[in-house]
Amino acid sequence: MHPIVDALPDSLCYLDGDYTPLRDARISVLDRGFIFGDGVYEVVPVYGGAPFCFEEHMARLGRSLAELRVPNPLSHGAWRATAMRLIEASPPAERAAVQAIYIQVTRGVAPREHAMPKGLTPTVFMMLNPMKPVPDAVRAKGVACVSAHDFRWQKAHIKSTSLLGAVLARQISVEAGAAETIMFRGDWLSEASSSNVWVVKDGAVSGPLKDEMVLAGIRYGLIERICVEAGIPFTLRRIAREEVFGADELLISSASKEVQPVVTLDGRPIGSGRVGPVFQAIDAGYQRAKERSAQEQGVTA
Repeated sequence: MHPIVDALPDSLCYLDGDYTPLRDARISVLDRGFIFGDGVYEVVPVYGGAPFCFEEHMARLGRSLAELRVPNPLSHGAWRATAMRLIEASPPAERAAVQAIYIQVTRGVAPREHAMPKGLTPTVFMMLNPMKPVPDAVRAKGVACVSAHDFRWQKAHIKSTSLLGAVLARQISVEAGAAETIMFRGDWLSEASSSNVWVVKDGAVSGPLKDEMVLAGIRYGLIERICVEAGIPFTLRRIAREEVFGADELLISSASKEVQPVVTLDGRPIGSGRVGPVFQAIDAGYQRAKERSAQEQGVTA
């Protein structure tokens, strides 16, 4: 057996109504998630035992399921209760650190046929993983990214488990020694392989429109709220390639990355080539939002 397989954790997971050690969890080889990638997923950060932006993640999960015409298998309360049971079952040291709830729902098990069968029971899976905190060096010095043509499908707004396009896009930056691959459809910014992208010019923040070409991350709403609180102009619009390379600051955001400053793109400096004041203001607001979330849930982040 491969060493990675040998190292699978025995932490508790949830699968179709049962709680079981992760290494023992099994699904049918005819599950449509396995055969077709016919499913959706969510990743919810957990800080000090408190899920972050849980309601927003559940709303997006519902939208993705509706796009696939898969009924939402659990109520909002059941989703939260399941997540909290896994969090509470994790070791105290892990619970005090940064974790991530991974949720996956597929259409279910059926004979292999492209057409969508009716009446299937969705497969529901949830696990809890450690999540690396954003290093202080990233906040202080920023990251390097590369650019590429966005060759993925045109329903990027669905958080689909069919992630081969994102895997291939991310590998471009891995092989270049970069943090992310920022992608363009023609001359227009879309997103990165697993992040949203934000352009800062003259103190204002702009992001791509929330359409079918972009998976609107939960940080779309969060960054807008932070900008409003900080008095930073915020807009969503079409953003041309030259605006990205000519930005004063460039940011990427995701559940695991939070918000990170991009200081070079394709080896070219963005703005001064250093971390800028708009990132610092947004990052400070992000940390305050994490603290408020923990306080509201009665835990210490």
